[in-house]
Amino acid sequence: MSKVSKKVTFTILSISLLTVMAGAAMAPALGIIREHFHSYSSILVQLIVSLPAFFIIVSNLCFSTLCRFFRTKTIATIGLLLYVCAGMGAYFFDNIWIILCLRAVLGISVGFIMPLSTGLLSYYFPPEEQAHLMGLSAAMNQMGGVVATLLAGFLATVSWNLSFFVYGLGLISLVLVLLFLPNEKLISRTSKISAKTLVRFHPSVIGMLLLMSIFFIFPTNFAITAKQSTSLSSNQITLIMVGLDVIAFFVGLSFGELMNKFRVAIKYFAPCFFFLGYMFYVIDGGVWGFIIGSLFIGIANGVGIPYLNTIASIKGGKDSATTVMPLLSASLYLGQFISPLIVSPLSKVFFSENDLLSPYKIGMFICIIFFIQVYTTRHFQSLPPERK
Repeated sequence: MSKVSKKVTFTILSISLLTVMAGAAMAPALGIIREHFHSYSSILVQLIVSLPAFFIIVSNLCFSTLCRFFRTKTIATIGLLLYVCAGMGAYFFDNIWIILCLRAVLGISVGFIMPLSTGLLSYYFPPEEQAHLMGLSAAMNQMGGVVATLLAGFLATVSWNLSFFVYGLGLISLVLVLLFLPNEKLISRTSKISAKTLVRFHPSVIGMLLLMSIFFIFPTNFAITAKQSTSLSSNQITLIMVGLDVIAFFVGLSFGELMNKFRVAIKYFAPCFFFLGYMFYVIDGGVWGFIIGSLFIGIANGVGIPYLNTIASIKGGKDSATTVMPLLSASLYLGQFISPLIVSPLSKVFFSENDLLSPYKIGMFICIIFFIQVYTTRHFQSLPPERK
């Protein structure tokens, strides 16, 4: 084990709890918020969930520049302060335009802290420890989604704006950062984002874009299709969606062992398990098809993200936090942002508008593209040998 203290490791992992909450945490409260702002268009209300992703991408691409002026502890503190203030601040306003501005600031804050949540693991830990820690980071990310989704949904039943208090969880990480995070200077002369960086890491960056484009078909379509295709109640559908995050959490916990056991085959796990998941949705279309399919999608998500982060961090070395990790983070949120913009139009072009399962059919096709991308860019790539 590395000489880095457990307090520092836990502090870094605590940041991973927060990043997924930027938009997804408000999803269960969106219906109640929409009722409150009924005089505004649905698209405007939906921006409460999707707007942070755009600003996360922008701030991610500026992260290496930020590192030239500030050290890690300062960046993390600024990011977490903005996260808590912008997230919880929406509680105090009954104006959708002010709330959207705060959501934009929230996105900027996540763009500051997300590269640190994975990049510092590659900075402090040697390659043989990174698979395990990237798995833990992904697991914490999934657990953050579970906790935030349940908590925000409960708070929204009390009051529409109380759900924004879920971002108070950022105070825990803020305290840990102030107490334990070293104030490192990450940047070096070669540590910057450029066209050469994108070319060098394009397998991971494009892989993350495809992975998130495929995965985000699930949260944007599942509740609607499951409600109309099955006898599942809203609460049961919510439990399946939360269950998927729980599965991804446990897969993330065991990712280090999985990567050591399946060192060659694991690169294909994400596209294959995503394909199987959506295939069960399409073939069965009933309760058990949705349950089994969600199991496979949870496995795919639990393996795919830490795999791409691990491969990129090993290749990027200590400079990962300011080179490839911001690119992966931007690619992740770009995939979320463009997924419905791609899948919905293609579903209408190739399938009937009455075909509720058409998004999953498009998802299966993108899985094939993802598999081909993995094969052509990683077929001859092997992991570094495990150190004993």
